[in-house]
Amino acid sequence: MSDDPSRKVDISRRHFLSSLGAVGLGLLLPGAAAAAKGRPDEELVSLHDLSKCVGCGACVEACREANGHKFPEPVKPFPAMYPDSVKVEDWSGKRQVTDRLTPYNWLYIQTARGQYQGQRFEIHIPRRCMHCQNPPCANLCPWGAAAREDNGIVRIDDKICLGGAKCKTVCPWEIPMRQTGVGLYLKLMPKYAGNGVMFKCDRCADRVAEGRKPACVEGCPYGVQDFGPRSEMVAKAHALARNTGGFIYGETENGGTNSLYVSPVPFGTLDAAATTGPGKPHLSPVRDMMADETKLAYAALFAPVAGVIAGALRLGSRLAGGGTGGAQKPEPEAKPSAKPASMDAKGGHADIETLAPPKPPRQDFELSLGDDSGEAKSPKPGQGKGGAK
Repeated sequence: MSDDPSRKVDISRRHFLSSLGAVGLGLLLPGAAAAAKGRPDEELVSLHDLSKCVGCGACVEACREANGHKFPEPVKPFPAMYPDSVKVEDWSGKRQVTDRLTPYNWLYIQTARGQYQGQRFEIHIPRRCMHCQNPPCANLCPWGAAAREDNGIVRIDDKICLGGAKCKTVCPWEIPMRQTGVGLYLKLMPKYAGNGVMFKCDRCADRVAEGRKPACVEGCPYGVQDFGPRSEMVAKAHALARNTGGFIYGETENGGTNSLYVSPVPFGTLDAAATTGPGKPHLSPVRDMMADETKLAYAALFAPVAGVIAGALRLGSRLAGGGTGGAQKPEPEAKPSAKPASMDAKGGHADIETLAPPKPPRQDFELSLGDDSGEAKSPKPGQGKGGAK
């Protein structure tokens, strides 16, 4: 072993940050507090066999039907925002859009067409939140509005979210989408205190809490998705990839996610062939965003503040009547770590975002609380494409 003093300092610093991160992520972070209590059950994982998907859209319709009561109902006219550069994001007039992610469409079918090994392919990929094991959105939300549950579901609390879009900025796939004119900010300081609520797939947390599978899993007529404990689904993914010569995505991306894909075509090839951009996530490799020491230390140190803010916002939400202005039906309280019963087989400014050119794959993000406008920072160039076999 080397006696280099600089090496000793580096080890010491890493050990300190690792310890700090373990305490912060296990005890303090709003998105990881449950980890400190231990997980009596495994995280639940969705496994997608892309060789079976025909792009029929049944999963999309099932998702919309099951979660429609959670969709936002904005109050208009929208309050003037300060500064004037803060954009209104209104999808309420485009609720039927299904070819991308929106606050009213939490799942869509991404299609990639091209050639691989001299043969043409057409692969359909159901896309929604990846439900990361160590989600930056939950760890770095300044309001504590995003959280990860014991069963692996990552959710945004629409009762306290102020629509600052930090979750979207730090998400490697820029999944969460904002709807202006709903949420707690309207009852606080509408001109200054936010810009709506962020929405994304919550993997049918209410259904899962009842021991059922997500609607998209049950609604697929071709058995594209399987749903069960992580160890079981990872084993099935590797067996499927091994038996078919396929490729896996989601097992290691961003340190690991609870959405796994197995494809007969490399994901780098799919990413190059698919349309990506706003509301249409990429399929390129993603390193573990929370492995960076600076981000880990920041998250651990800021978590107590975020926790206090979240508590204050929840109290304020209750006093103000709560709700986003969109949840028309009461949602059952989610029960962490619930297992499914069976484990077998816009009006206006939103157009600006829709027409924006595709962005290069996100490999990193700049950590900052200085701009919660919802505009994602320019990603750094990717480090190449390809699927993990």
